[in-house]
Amino acid sequence: MSITVNADINKEVLNNITVTKLMEDESYKLCVKADALRLANMFQESVSKYLRSILINRENIDAYYGLAMSYKNLNNYQKAIDTLDKAIAIKDDDFSLFYELGVCYLLSGKPCCALKFLIRSIQLNPDNLNAQIQLALAHELVGEEELALMIYQRIIEVAPDFIKAYKHKAALLMSLEMYKDACVVFNTILKINPSYIKALLGMGICFEKLQKTVNAIRYYKKFLSREPKSLQVEYVKGRLNILKRNKVCKKQLALVTNTVNV
Repeated sequence: MSITVNADINKEVLNNITVTKLMEDESYKLCVKADALRLANMFQESVSKYLRSILINRENIDAYYGLAMSYKNLNNYQKAIDTLDKAIAIKDDDFSLFYELGVCYLLSGKPCCALKFLIRSIQLNPDNLNAQIQLALAHELVGEEELALMIYQRIIEVAPDFIKAYKHKAALLMSLEMYKDACVVFNTILKINPSYIKALLGMGICFEKLQKTVNAIRYYKKFLSREPKSLQVEYVKGRLNILKRNKVCKKQLALVTNTVNV
């Protein structure tokens, strides 16, 4: 018994495979070049190469991702969103695509849209703490501060050395005028990372809001001594002058009051 092989069909299949492989290789090479341009902050230059890579291979997820990141860095958030949507239509189990889509919606001022994509990203990768931070920020922006505080606290419990969660929690507490609680968080930050000098500034502001002038002056001075070239130096010096004048005025008023009482 003999088997007859259709040589023409085999050649056609082989040719198709070869052409497809060559196209995929070319798409990959273009994507690598585009990645190099993007990493060099040449975002506009990278866009054309990413687009050419996608034209050759419509399923090149890396090219879609890189293109979206270039658009994002060019502040063209809608194009980044559209590109990520196309990527997710091809691959719907990549947490980074959903994460970046959520971030782009946040950057474009649409926190409500960001929520579901950030949640999906966390479902795909529960260990992505940055996605949880962005989710909390989205809740803040839609006026759900309690949910945001819960998320920050949960992150802190899971990753007690993750400074970013403390920073955002402290900032939110300050915006809610919960200055005493914010002080506790800033103090914890300094225990974990004494080199995080902005916590000293945060403590100074909180103590000033709590009308604890002595403590406010102390932390403002600490901040200035540790960060003399900060952009906030003039602001802090201004606050110090006001606090010192107020302190002198209070002393003078106390003296006058005591004299009258006598």
